[in-house]
Amino acid sequence: MTVAATELDVRGDFPLLGSGIAYLDSAATSQKPAAVLEAMDHYYRHSNAPIHRSVYPLAAESTALFEGARDRIAAFVGWDPATTIFTRNATEAINLVAYSWGRQNVGEGDEVLITRMEHHSNIVPWQLLCAERGARLRYLSVSEEGELDLAELDDALAGGRVKLVGVAHISNVLGTLNPVAEICAKARAAGAVTLVDGSQAVPQMPVDLSSVGADFYVWTGHKALGPTGIGVLHGQRDVLEAMPPFLSGGHMISRVDDEMSTWGELPSKFEAGTSEIAEAVGLGAAVDYLSDLGMDNVRAHERELTSYALERLAEVEGITVFGPGDPDRRGGVMSFALEGMHPHDIGELCGREGVCIRAGHHCAQPLMRDLGVGATARASLHVYNSREDVDRLVTALTGAREVFGL
Repeated sequence: MTVAATELDVRGDFPLLGSGIAYLDSAATSQKPAAVLEAMDHYYRHSNAPIHRSVYPLAAESTALFEGARDRIAAFVGWDPATTIFTRNATEAINLVAYSWGRQNVGEGDEVLITRMEHHSNIVPWQLLCAERGARLRYLSVSEEGELDLAELDDALAGGRVKLVGVAHISNVLGTLNPVAEICAKARAAGAVTLVDGSQAVPQMPVDLSSVGADFYVWTGHKALGPTGIGVLHGQRDVLEAMPPFLSGGHMISRVDDEMSTWGELPSKFEAGTSEIAEAVGLGAAVDYLSDLGMDNVRAHERELTSYALERLAEVEGITVFGPGDPDRRGGVMSFALEGMHPHDIGELCGREGVCIRAGHHCAQPLMRDLGVGATARASLHVYNSREDVDRLVTALTGAREVFGL
């Protein structure tokens, strides 16, 4: 593994990439380094046992691995392990907040404020909550440059009805890097709580949650070089302690009486049943890997590669790239359209050349309507990508246009 200030050469650490593909779909899911695969394999071969329950040495070892992973995952984003809750994914983490916090705090006439660039996972739970509680769901608009207008946020907060502001740290369509610390500060001053979806940000850049200032911050392991099946919810202690459980059953209780039960301490209160032990071990290995690279180096690599990709994509005739043009104002996610071609055709023709990109609405249909398209193609970058991958994409796009006689 070679690490330089602005260039990472780590492709060899990712076994699947030995097949020779140009994998440009990391906004959907990332590839996994050998260190993650080996950590999970070692756990199942040598340490597999129940956690938090049994007293024999193997169970103690398994528990130590699980909680040790939580400690490192929390430290990776500068947070307290006790208020770092494991979920299945970011979607479940948002649903946990909408159910447990929302049903206690949102009522008739209240407002939930999100943005037009949100993933469906940060839209649909709030739609259901507002419909149930008689509240109103409002959206902040997105400019032609793919950015938010904070004056519009100020106007919405001034009404005094907003209970929660939800926003993506980085858009999974536009790549926009939103000013989440400023948004959280404005919301807090207006008496609203905040939820930040960091699914695209945590894998790409240093994240310090004490600086972000969100009440809730969620992300998912599988986009951050970790396994599927594990997500993370970080929350403010006072807010989490006031919330009722989301799921109920074993582990999350303190005592079960005949008529009622009392809940365990954080984070157990929100982790009912058998936990995702191997997945936590794998995600712990993933954040170790990223920490060894240095997240400043990861961000520098992605910024340089995003800048190069924006320059190269602009050479393709008939292309429209959505989102900010300044690589300092975006992450490594680029959605685009080619005149005269459907995104699914683009994706299929690129796939024939070993270039893996996404095609569709990217679980962001409200934003697609605002962009005036039904779908886009999307290329997204990670630590294992290089200029060669971008060059292969541009060559594949040029070839696709030729297939269509454009």
